[in-house]
Amino acid sequence: MEPTGTPPAGTPPPSREGEGESTSPATDAPTQSAAAAAPASASARRPPPLPQLVTELRDLVVTYVRQQTLVPLQQLGRYVGFGILGSLLLGFGVVFLGMSGLRALQTETSDTFSGDWSWVPYVLTFVALLLGAALVWLARTARRAEKEYG
Repeated sequence: MEPTGTPPAGTPPPSREGEGESTSPATDAPTQSAAAAAPASASARRPPPLPQLVTELRDLVVTYVRQQTLVPLQQLGRYVGFGILGSLLLGFGVVFLGMSGLRALQTETSDTFSGDWSWVPYVLTFVALLLGAALVWLARTARRAEKEYG
């Protein structure tokens, strides 16, 4: 508890003029606590030592590289990896579907494609695969055009 006659440190002295009046800040003299704080604030403005700055800069650069390059590259790699895996699986599926169609044509038509006509199941399978690829291509371009032009 402070004595009632002295104001707390850092507060201007009470005004001796009228109660409703106030003094302007330009006429008030600086207090001793503000003068004592000036050297302390000057030492607080001092830059940190060079090794600390170098360490902070290295940490900042490492964090930036991780956020701006490595994380997006990992996400891109995952996206590309799933794309390649999906295309390989679809490719194997189409090859096996073509082989099963060829085998079905060769076994289920008995003697229709025997002798000099043994090449026809291969051509029919090739044409069926080409038609399937053309349908996929047309659907893809139509979907792209719809997406692009609304």
